[in-house]
Amino acid sequence: MNRKLKGIVPILCTGLFVFSGCAKQQSVKVDPAIAPSATTTSASSSVTPQAAVSAVQQPASGSGAAASVAAPATFKESSIAAQSASLAKEYAKGSAGAEKELEKIYFNFDSAALGDDARKTLAENYEKLKGNPRAKLKIEGHCDERGSDEYNLALSERRAQAAVQYLSSLGISEDRLSAIGYGEEKPADAGHTEDAWAKNRRDEFNIIK
Repeated sequence: MNRKLKGIVPILCTGLFVFSGCAKQQSVKVDPAIAPSATTTSASSSVTPQAAVSAVQQPASGSGAAASVAAPATFKESSIAAQSASLAKEYAKGSAGAEKELEKIYFNFDSAALGDDARKTLAENYEKLKGNPRAKLKIEGHCDERGSDEYNLALSERRAQAAVQYLSSLGISEDRLSAIGYGEEKPADAGHTEDAWAKNRRDEFNIIK
């Protein structure tokens, strides 16, 4: 009996030693299915923040090309529109300025003849009109309240025509000039004195837009 036990004990010890060695190897062994994920995590962590931002900010080649083509066209259209608006503004400013600065001329009672003062004023108006060569001018003749409506209407027309002829002699084309008489319908002064009547015997000059 003792001999059998002595023979079995070495066998059991050898088996335990072998079994413990296999168990240690199995506990250290790495699962192949887990290894690739670690590699992937390492690779993704190697991407720097600067590279990520650069990738987000970089536009697609197609949209960048379209923007580079559209930008010059938009700038050109804006420039043309701005130039047109500027020219229109300058033209309107010139016309308004000429109309505002043109002076009236005055006449003696029951007369359409131009006096020295009237001729001087017309010459000054001509110089102002030279700076606005496209402007057309309407000359309006007026009378005071004395006399009949028919007579005053005809007299006011003669006064307007006198200014047209004089401006034409200075060099303004008659195509740019028109005359109309209003008689006593539009007094500059509604009074009934010599001073009021003197103000009403006049020609006025209006720029036609």
